[in-house]
Amino acid sequence: MQTKETDMATYRLNKTLLVTLSAAAIISASACTPTQATRGNFLEDRQIEDVKVGEHSRYDILQYMGSPTATAPFNENKWYYIGQKTEKHGILDHEVIEEQVIAVEFDDKGIVSKIERLDTEREDIPVNKNKTSTSGNEVTVIQQMLGNLGKFNPPTPDAGR
Repeated sequence: MQTKETDMATYRLNKTLLVTLSAAAIISASACTPTQATRGNFLEDRQIEDVKVGEHSRYDILQYMGSPTATAPFNENKWYYIGQKTEKHGILDHEVIEEQVIAVEFDDKGIVSKIERLDTEREDIPVNKNKTSTSGNEVTVIQQMLGNLGKFNPPTPDAGR
């Protein structure tokens, strides 16, 4: 026969166990939640649509879109706006979810002549594990130590003066 005290102790133990398991479930579920980040200059569609070819200048583009992420190396009249949305699961590497590259070209007067969304498809290039051979001898530590024996000049009689 159970007494009222043992029933109460069992109830408290069950309640404590339930609270502990609930807290553990919530903590473990939140640990699996991916971390999302936006990198670069990820533009909204309305920002791109507001730009009118032949009307807007470099200054206007700086006002609408901000500073470019990069400019073309050999053409200062071409600006690139590059943005990425990434997600990270636990200790794994970041994974790119969405990527955008917008190119804005200007004419010689600094007026927008072209704006386009570039293809962001990437090719997966396998890593080659081969080693590049180098010239020279492959010498072990022991060969280096033994190779130096006898290569030093003997002391001369004038060294003590």
